[in-house]
Amino acid sequence: MKRYFHNLGEKLIEGLITISGTVTSITVLLIVFFLFKEGLGIFSQSPVAEGSVIAVHQNNPVKELKPAEVKEIFDQNITNWKEVGGPNAPIKLFSIDDITDYYTEEQIGANFEYLPQRLNELVAKEPNMLAFFPEEYLAKDFKGHRIELANVSLGDFLLGRQWYPTIQPAVQLGVLSLILGTLWVSLGAILIALPLGLASAIYLAEIANPKVRNILKPVIELLAGIPSVVYGFFGLVVIVPLIQDLFGLPVGETALAGSIVLGIMALPTIISVSEDAMRTTPRAMKEASLALGANKWQTIYKVIIPYSISGISTAAILGIGRAIGETMAVLMVTGNASVIPHTFLEPVRTIPATIAAELGEAPQGGIHYQALFALGCILFLMTLAINLTVDFVSAKKKENR
Repeated sequence: MKRYFHNLGEKLIEGLITISGTVTSITVLLIVFFLFKEGLGIFSQSPVAEGSVIAVHQNNPVKELKPAEVKEIFDQNITNWKEVGGPNAPIKLFSIDDITDYYTEEQIGANFEYLPQRLNELVAKEPNMLAFFPEEYLAKDFKGHRIELANVSLGDFLLGRQWYPTIQPAVQLGVLSLILGTLWVSLGAILIALPLGLASAIYLAEIANPKVRNILKPVIELLAGIPSVVYGFFGLVVIVPLIQDLFGLPVGETALAGSIVLGIMALPTIISVSEDAMRTTPRAMKEASLALGANKWQTIYKVIIPYSISGISTAAILGIGRAIGETMAVLMVTGNASVIPHTFLEPVRTIPATIAAELGEAPQGGIHYQALFALGCILFLMTLAINLTVDFVSAKKKENR
């Protein structure tokens, strides 16, 4: 009977573990599915500002424009219809705020009840006008025709240089500057954190005496638990002014400030995981190396690091993941400017910071909302690519040992 209950308990525990693992796996898959479902919706939406209409005279041959062309027209960088495939005539811009230049308040109506009729008349008698107004004022018998804007393509989204998700009359959703800003800051953080973290791990694992190690290890692990906003305040108060004074910059919120803060944040993870991996190296391997004539540094370089490369790779993955996915600290010290970075001394904007700053203001289901989910998809794929690359390199090194 005792054996029966023992086996029953084991099966029950095994079943609970199986159910837990299955539920966790399904939850992760559902999260990824929902992320991509929302993100890919951006490519099926019109980039015209929600609830708005762009219209022209019925005889105007221009039927479709690109979002970038609409922006250039309203910025008055394009001033002739000929530049967008229309007649050789100047473009006359109109927005709803200009209606009082054409009609009196009596003609519009106290409650704008005559506004659809007035807009209909205005577009019908102005052959060169490009009109932008709310869709609620579009007359049922509208005599002009609406300009259709091409949906955002994958190429325009990934390679576009302008990120203006709320601009009117057509949003600009180019994320190249955000992708490069994320990679720029993350690269700088890893270049700072990985060498320093690996050196610190070697010191703790192989050089420091037990008393020093027992003091430093808990302190380093404690640093990993500090909230990111605290690191952000530290960067804003100490690192940003230091960079500004050191390089004579007008502002110190730069990619370099973000890299330094992220590097500091990634250090505890890299040091702790790498040190634990190095301490698992069998004592017999170290003694054999020393017995063959290798000195302490040669043993560390030729034996300990190759043996613990898997753990070091894991530390690198966790460190890079911390750098790429960080939000508040980066948002506070990088300047939050969506421009293509050329040096570490320029302000940048990262994908996580963009999502954190804008998601609360994006109308649910709108193109801005879906664009932010698409940024989340890009961030997920970037992290996945880094993880697969590090795993591949680690596997190759194991094969060559």
